[in-house]
Amino acid sequence: MEFSKKDFNEWYNEVVEKSGLVDKRYPVKGMNVWLPYGWAIARRIDELLRELMFSFNHEEVYFPLLIPKDQFAKEEEHIRGFGGEVFWVEKGGDSPLDIPLALRPTSETAMYPLFSLWIRTHGDLPLKIFQIVNVFRYETKQTRVFLRVREIHFFEAHTCHRSYEEAENQIKEDREIWKIFCDRLALPYILNKRPDWDKFAGADYTIAADTIMPSGRPLQIGTMHNYRQNFSRAYNIMFLDENGNRDYVHQTTFGISERVIGAIVGVHGDDRGLILPPDIAPYQVVIIPIVGEDKERIIEESKRLFLEIGGKYRVKLDDRDNYTPGYKFYDWELRGVPLRIELGPRDLKNNVLTVARRDTLERITVPRDRCIEEIGKILHDIQENLKKRAWNNMEDLVERAESLEEIAKSQKVNLIHWCGSEECARRIDQETGKNVLGIPIERDGTPGRCAVCGKETKNICYVGKSY
Repeated sequence: MEFSKKDFNEWYNEVVEKSGLVDKRYPVKGMNVWLPYGWAIARRIDELLRELMFSFNHEEVYFPLLIPKDQFAKEEEHIRGFGGEVFWVEKGGDSPLDIPLALRPTSETAMYPLFSLWIRTHGDLPLKIFQIVNVFRYETKQTRVFLRVREIHFFEAHTCHRSYEEAENQIKEDREIWKIFCDRLALPYILNKRPDWDKFAGADYTIAADTIMPSGRPLQIGTMHNYRQNFSRAYNIMFLDENGNRDYVHQTTFGISERVIGAIVGVHGDDRGLILPPDIAPYQVVIIPIVGEDKERIIEESKRLFLEIGGKYRVKLDDRDNYTPGYKFYDWELRGVPLRIELGPRDLKNNVLTVARRDTLERITVPRDRCIEEIGKILHDIQENLKKRAWNNMEDLVERAESLEEIAKSQKVNLIHWCGSEECARRIDQETGKNVLGIPIERDGTPGRCAVCGKETKNICYVGKSY
């Protein structure tokens, strides 16, 4: 069975379900059960993030889930921003709690009371920590697996610094980490500085990473925030400098959610199902014996091959007796395994392996005695091909627009000139259904006229109908 990506929404739901990523039938809307294959992908991404954060001198922590309401409410803008999305626990057994407890929507208000105890002098800075946890937000829109859920698998890094300049350097480092991370996922992205009314609640500014799904709709998959001293003043996080002066720390955060898995599904998948980048695929290679009269020898050689390449790559030997090779081909194509090895009597006779690439569906013959080296070359080529193809596809999903009429007619993300006013942004939303994503930070502006009011400006911005 093949799926048609032309109807992206239906295709997406079918692929997520049939490839065995999650089970949506849990009786709480927006809270899904991670199935073994989906959870294996999530764990691969988690380990990649751990590897990156450790290499940039972050340490891992794990904070409790529940946050007392009095701590949650200390930063006024933050509580206003998240108030309508918070799940509250108000009873313990049959007894009302003295103070209601929030299920963390994010962890600033859980962490920062402790930061005020941990940080005393400049010697305690910079503080750079991260955690990988579940967060909870009462999503009131239509839920969709990975894209809009109420229980979110979430990475969040929190840092404290002596000055605004050091915090700005941390944001630059976050951008470097983000680039490496997305290269490993073969995901294209645009970094946009969100307008003030759309920044994270309590932040001085927010940089968001958006990718564009094949439907032409942008998807926010990562964020970086500079808080200045907004939270440290609310939570009294202070340090003593070399001259004996006390000051509030400057803070940043960096967040990534399970939306990146939704992006991988949408950006890379095709009419046969998932296509997983080799760097994060649970299995990089699947071995499928093509048994005939010499069944025992083929199975024995398949097991030997599994042990040989299993020391170098993540490998699955599919020796299920009750399924045909054709069914197995379909099954692993649906699950997006980058490389399939077919081992049959002819391969044994010629001392070769037949290898099928998931990205191009090309079948290649490689010498058996050089298979380790050849598999490595092919996997590297798949990774690079997916990345190049995804960036090219994203560029095709962006088109310039000069007016509200052109924005409204376009089924893509638009790059426009924008005067920067909230009034013009509201008109874009009201008259086209799209929203201002922000000003790109890796693309220079050029003189032009605002697509809404006609005012001269050098600002350019992206607009799209976000998930």
